[in-house]
Amino acid sequence: MENVNVKPATGKLGVLCVGLGAVTSTFIVGTLMARKGLAKPVGSLSQLATMRVGKGKDKQYKKITEVVPLTDLNDVVFGAWDIFADNAYESAIHAEVLKEKDINPVKDELEAIKPMPAVFDQNFVKRLHGTHVKPEASRWDLTEQVREDIRNFKAANNCERVVVIWAASTEVYLPLSDEHMTLASFEKAMKEDNKELIAPSMCYAYAAVAEGCPFIMGAPNLCVDTPAMWELSKKTSTPIAGKDFKTGQTLMKTVLAPMLKTRMLGLDGWFSTNILGNRDGEVLDDPDSFKTKEVSKLSVIETILDGEEHPELYGNIFHKVRINYYPPRNDNKEGWDNLDIFGWMGYPMQIKVDFLCRDSILAAPLLLDLVLFSDLAKRAGRYGIQDWLSFYLKSPMHDFEHKPVHDLFQQFTILKNNLREMGGYEADECVD
Repeated sequence: MENVNVKPATGKLGVLCVGLGAVTSTFIVGTLMARKGLAKPVGSLSQLATMRVGKGKDKQYKKITEVVPLTDLNDVVFGAWDIFADNAYESAIHAEVLKEKDINPVKDELEAIKPMPAVFDQNFVKRLHGTHVKPEASRWDLTEQVREDIRNFKAANNCERVVVIWAASTEVYLPLSDEHMTLASFEKAMKEDNKELIAPSMCYAYAAVAEGCPFIMGAPNLCVDTPAMWELSKKTSTPIAGKDFKTGQTLMKTVLAPMLKTRMLGLDGWFSTNILGNRDGEVLDDPDSFKTKEVSKLSVIETILDGEEHPELYGNIFHKVRINYYPPRNDNKEGWDNLDIFGWMGYPMQIKVDFLCRDSILAAPLLLDLVLFSDLAKRAGRYGIQDWLSFYLKSPMHDFEHKPVHDLFQQFTILKNNLREMGGYEADECVD
């Protein structure tokens, strides 16, 4: 083993969630139940996975918690902001993701998690009407209020460290502008209260990173994916990650598309449609919010199946994505995919996938891993874009000099190699 300077996970870790809806409440309930031994954290690599370290006669398989010093679940303290005043128990009941019998054993702890008023601008999330929001103020003043919230939460809960994670709605599409290109121009826009180009999510991201708290963007919002925020994260030596949790349909794409490429099978078209009935579905029913999500979902296929590298196989793919708001399904999302592929001598074939998934059930373990791994990165002295966390993300952040990796199995190798390095082991490309 090499000597790696990773600070130990001492003291309490505060986890501040932007949004206390279906995803966050499911994440919190599951974590509280898991640490009582009343539920299994299925889907969480940090809690369940083993990985190989060493090669040849030195080869060992260890749990990730044995490879790197992760925060123990008993040391996690939860807080949140939300545009509605419901506490975590009320939110979990209202979301109807989990049964009451799976919520009630931690009812007292959940009722104690009361959200702080949120930064809200209805122009960015047109279908929601927030009632538990901070008073009207400039973007800069709102950001200062969020910074104060973080400091107060940290002190009140005796936390050594804090991680902030966005699990709120998809904002309307916001293109990268000059104001986002440098930290100076970004701060100027905030102080001038530029409500067109500074989204509410940016207030949280700036506040977290300015306070030295890792920030994770779980929606496809532009938010932290700007040179200005990359600059701030380096200035404060703070890790950032994003964007958009990879849960249902896109997870399938990052598995199926590499299969086509590995076997050199061609693709003419990929049609994807979803029905979703929760608050996320309602928000995405607005065309401007859907555009943000569409850009995130469309990038996967084109990146994995490179039409320039293999024009005869992938040079003319027709890729269509649709999301339909359908209240009867609530959080139980259904994603249909139709792939028109072709094989030997150009003969056509089809693949059809019907994934009846539970959105928050798939997302909750991603939040847990992203929070624990971002905290690990901070203690390891890492900062800036944590591209090794792309495994969990639909539209992985990257700077202008690099292309994102979308292939799930390549992402998994990158994830494990970063954990090996932080655990003092040698990174390698050997198949486990």
